[in-house]
Amino acid sequence: MAESQIHVPVMLDRTVELLAPALGRPGAVLVDATLGMAGHAEAFLDRFPELELVGLDRDTDALAIAGERLARFGDRVHLVHTVYDEIDSSLDTLGIATVSGILFDLGVSSLQVDRVERGFSYSKDAPLDMRMDATSPLTAERILADYSEQELRRIFWEYGEERLAQRYAKRIVERRAASPLVRSAQLVELITAATPVAVQRNGHPAKRVFQALRIEVNQELSVLATAIPAAIGRLEVGGRIVVLAYQSLEDRIVKRALAAASSSTAPAGLPVELPEHRPELKLLVRGAELASDVERAENPRATPVRLRAAERLRDPEKRGKAA
Repeated sequence: MAESQIHVPVMLDRTVELLAPALGRPGAVLVDATLGMAGHAEAFLDRFPELELVGLDRDTDALAIAGERLARFGDRVHLVHTVYDEIDSSLDTLGIATVSGILFDLGVSSLQVDRVERGFSYSKDAPLDMRMDATSPLTAERILADYSEQELRRIFWEYGEERLAQRYAKRIVERRAASPLVRSAQLVELITAATPVAVQRNGHPAKRVFQALRIEVNQELSVLATAIPAAIGRLEVGGRIVVLAYQSLEDRIVKRALAAASSSTAPAGLPVELPEHRPELKLLVRGAELASDVERAENPRATPVRLRAAERLRDPEKRGKAA
């Protein structure tokens, strides 16, 4: 099966619907901040013949696939190897001051999950890698070998919301004193052995630990906390942002950033709201939207998705053309 057939874009129709009002205008630019294998990007370029796309991704394998898939669109496409918190510098390099739309499809991509050797899955044995960018130095193996018991406990608790974080951290430190953990199957076996049978009935015992390690390896939450405000700052008036999040920690960051920008900053008791205190954004959906029952049945990866979207109402400052 071809790579393009493997990847089914999540909530594609809804994403197009939400971003369409901002992308039909002449000179519209869309930033796909998590390009992946370009499933969403291809649909937008087909739908809007004059649209210009800036595709960001830290995964060089994904960029290579996306480059082939989008080659037919020629100079309407600009691909950048970067993490999405570098959206400002990426757009500055391209000479783009503001954009019409921004899409974030967060979490681990289909490519990363489906390629066993990347080590993202707890269900298949592979090296403990988990890097979204194969050129970065930190791997899950290094974390398990070098982090203290306290540091391991912290990331399992904060990034995996794992109640047995202390127990797992202790067992890992004990194990590595005898021999290193280098394969995902070794880690799964250790975690399973340390998990009470009653707890195992609630789901795979390694799921949260693998999530925590992946987030730590790729610094996903700190990167996202920087990226969302930066992205909002590059939207032109009338521009729109759509974010697809797949777990509560991501969604919480997105929710807070959008809520802050869509709220008045006027001091309490001020008789008249001054223009500079008015909200910068208008929320386009109530709360977080979920995928439909039909889509979740057809594409299981859509099951945990939470979609949030907003439109820029005003520009807080005048921008000149990027140098």
